[in-house]
Amino acid sequence: MTVTILAWYLAVLAFEHLLRIMNLKHLRRHGTTVPDGFAGAVDEGSLRTATAYTLDRSRLGIVESLVDSGLLVGFLFAGILPLFDRWVASLTTSFILAGVVFFLLLSLVQSAIAIPFGLYETFVIERRYGFTTITPRLWWSDLLKSTCISMTLATLMISGAFALVAWSPLHWWLWVWGFLAFLTLFLMYLSPYVIEPLFNRYEPVKTEGLEEEIRAMAERAGLRVSRVMQVDASRRSRHSNAYFTGIGRVKRIVLYDTLLDQMTRAEILAVLAHEIGHWKLGHIRRRLIGGQAGALAAAWLAWRITSWEGLPGLLGMTEATFPARLVIVGFIGTLALFPLTPLFAWLSRRQEREADRFAVELCEDPASLATALVKLSRENLSNLHPHPLYAAFHYSHPPVVERVQGLLALARKE
Repeated sequence: MTVTILAWYLAVLAFEHLLRIMNLKHLRRHGTTVPDGFAGAVDEGSLRTATAYTLDRSRLGIVESLVDSGLLVGFLFAGILPLFDRWVASLTTSFILAGVVFFLLLSLVQSAIAIPFGLYETFVIERRYGFTTITPRLWWSDLLKSTCISMTLATLMISGAFALVAWSPLHWWLWVWGFLAFLTLFLMYLSPYVIEPLFNRYEPVKTEGLEEEIRAMAERAGLRVSRVMQVDASRRSRHSNAYFTGIGRVKRIVLYDTLLDQMTRAEILAVLAHEIGHWKLGHIRRRLIGGQAGALAAAWLAWRITSWEGLPGLLGMTEATFPARLVIVGFIGTLALFPLTPLFAWLSRRQEREADRFAVELCEDPASLATALVKLSRENLSNLHPHPLYAAFHYSHPPVVERVQGLLALARKE
């Protein structure tokens, strides 16, 4: 069985890399073709730059994936997991402390491995294409703060979950799910006020009259927004974006200062109308409910499978502690869910199309949303020619060319 699981993982890995290679070859063939709807906004020169940017990022992604996969195979199939498991067990007899140490150490090792790739991406690739504005000092400061926050939260989550497992061995799956669900929702409330300001400066939108127009548009959609803010994203990068954050009455609209510099008022309103569509159409609520339903099912399956005596033998181990059993279950679960990847991506793309249609109805201006998407893709050097199969597996949004052409078709009908 161990050989079968390893073969399945290697097959998934090979398929993922095949998709990447197909995507890059497709981009090389079509990367200088200006799509319909993009004439005047992009030319062959800018497309060559976007192609080179995508190629550079993809090559780095392939190297990082191979390193991560090699280390994972070594950890799970070369006898490192049982050694690590026994070593952690020798440190303490506390069930809760052993779980915290086990997963925090794994998380720290994973973060350390990612550091050189993050540095190369930020200070070589992103700088090469004019995106990076962050200083090394700020980069390391962000890393330190994010690591401290994630380790603190992870300690809280792991210790709470393991305490519930020890307290209720037969029903821990339900209690752990409820605990983690509550903590997730609580952090959604807390993050806009406590966590996000640790990294960026948030202030009211400075563009005169824009906040009033955004609030009026949100009210037409029946959505109440607590605050409309802009964030100093330009301290770190010239990439642009806008997003909703929070939940319930804490919902905020946040605009990158780079976005405010790049777009007209009508385009900004169109982009936000799309985000409002996700809330109004219930996409956010359905994602939360679906995610929690999946988490509940995963907790129940983990409870059933971790108690199976034959579980360690799947990876060639004779015995395993509870944390190690969770690692085995998580790894096998990821492999089992891989065939569903295109389904989840398709569902997400369907919601994005619905949000686009909602934005058109709300603003009655499909052309502005189309030009906004063109600008976003141009300013962020997006890949305008993804391979269809790669997009089917990995794109949570429809390819931007498809979205723009659909919006322009609506504009011509008006």
